[in-house]
Amino acid sequence: MAALTLSLACSGSSRSDEQTQSVIAAPAQGERSAQSVTASPLKPISTSAPTSNAATASGTPANTCPRTGLWARCSVEKRLSQAGYVVRPLTGSAKRRNGFSVEPIAYMLGPSRLEVFLYPTADAVNREVQGLDTALVGPRSTPNQWGIGMHPTFVRSANLIAVFLTDNPTQSERLTLALTAGAPQP
Repeated sequence: MAALTLSLACSGSSRSDEQTQSVIAAPAQGERSAQSVTASPLKPISTSAPTSNAATASGTPANTCPRTGLWARCSVEKRLSQAGYVVRPLTGSAKRRNGFSVEPIAYMLGPSRLEVFLYPTADAVNREVQGLDTALVGPRSTPNQWGIGMHPTFVRSANLIAVFLTDNPTQSERLTLALTAGAPQP
């Protein structure tokens, strides 16, 4: 049976940031002598959060999402994923909605539908909300535009308005908490 010894040694030189890793293997039965392998200098361990080169559902690299204090498509998708949702973008199925001046970005979150309206500023959202019935999520004194029997959940956060169409109150609350926690800060 071969025995392995792992040792870390600091160099006595002025470059204290270099460390060398040595692995010494004792000879197994039938072998003549121990072998020594020296690896290249070790890099310091980072304590910051790991960065991912993975792309978000929109195809934007995750590490290029702006941290401006305002929502962007990639930050919405990242937050939804962090909240445990499987985010499936719906391309070409979002239509302009009455009472909204921007076109929505539509997603499927399991069996539920989410429409996200991103505005350039929080003030633009404030102006938009003044004309909305937030219970039906549409212009005041108009019928429900989301479908028969649908009770939309209205979520507002900074420059974002989201409309979640689900019959599951737990999922509705989970989505609301994820988005109202705020946009990524600079």
